[in-house]
Amino acid sequence: MCRMFADQDPSRFRMVTRRVRLSGHSTSVCLEAAFWDMLEEVAALQEVSLGRFLSKLHDEVMAKGVERRNFAGLLRCACLSYAQQVKGSHPQLEELERQARTDFGEIVRAQAA
Repeated sequence: MCRMFADQDPSRFRMVTRRVRLSGHSTSVCLEAAFWDMLEEVAALQEVSLGRFLSKLHDEVMAKGVERRNFAGLLRCACLSYAQQVKGSHPQLEELERQARTDFGEIVRAQAA
């Protein structure tokens, strides 16, 4: 039963630290490579860079008054939510794409102006 988990490529769970800019401040986030891959997938699905996606997510979390000390944990849980609720679920995927067009369309329009 555990073979599918135990036989994973070790590169999937190696720790990767990336520098990101959140609300104008540069910081480091350390996650397993598989989570970075999934976050890249979510950002690509929304047609934005990973940096832009992370910054928007961070801003929305801060606006809700959520503690930001565990942003890496929030990102891991975001990946789980994506895997459980969106990936493979066509209606949820369409909703995510619709929200991205709305959220990130405003940013693109503002930059073009």
